[in-house]
Amino acid sequence: MVNVAIVGCNGKMGGFVAAAVAENKETKTMFGIDAFGEKDFDFPVYKSFLDVTDKPDVIIDFSNPAVLDDMLEFAVKDSVPCVICTTGYSKEQVQKIKNASNKVAVFYSGNMSLGINVLIELAKSAAKVLGGQFDIEIIEKHHNQKLDAPSGTALMIADGISSELSEEPQYVFDRHTYRKKREKNEIGISSIRGGTIVGEHEVIFAGHDEVVTISHQAQSKEVFAVGSVNAAVFLANQKPGMYDMGNLLLSKI
Repeated sequence: MVNVAIVGCNGKMGGFVAAAVAENKETKTMFGIDAFGEKDFDFPVYKSFLDVTDKPDVIIDFSNPAVLDDMLEFAVKDSVPCVICTTGYSKEQVQKIKNASNKVAVFYSGNMSLGINVLIELAKSAAKVLGGQFDIEIIEKHHNQKLDAPSGTALMIADGISSELSEEPQYVFDRHTYRKKREKNEIGISSIRGGTIVGEHEVIFAGHDEVVTISHQAQSKEVFAVGSVNAAVFLANQKPGMYDMGNLLLSKI
């Protein structure tokens, strides 16, 4: 049994994680961490890591960048692996995560959906074969409350494709500023914001008289919670280092 600590348990994603942990036969929530304290859970909730006396097997973090320092200090001190799902970190904070991974196992990914990471691997395979011959475009759609554009996941997809191309591509986000034909080394990235779309990503490889499309739709945020729990089970027995969904997918092959 993998005993989990959920950071940000009172938030919407924290609630999804708590439910996913309860549904997984291999996991159990030991406690939660949330600045707002107790909520209606069947596990204790602490306001900070300073109040914690128990040692979990792994931490799942869906909270706020402000929590990072205390969480990493606790994780390194007690050798507790971390699944970090929070976004919006500064470059300095990302470096702190990398530094911590020298001492504990850290799972860090911009998207915890298994499906989207399968899409990235498929897109990379397609790029190996079609790159240089087919134009590549990425379209991402999210709800109207999302602040950033393009999405971090769209950039993950673009970076994955780029790693398989012989020539480093140029990312183009806004074509209306251009008055010229599309260059061969471009990857176009378009963003759509509307309604309650959870997250949709589409990769288009457009060639001469044929088009290959790879797409993924997240129907609810629960998929990200389930992915984080799968990552926690995977990470619990890993050696110190940085891990991501690519490592988890390889473990399932």
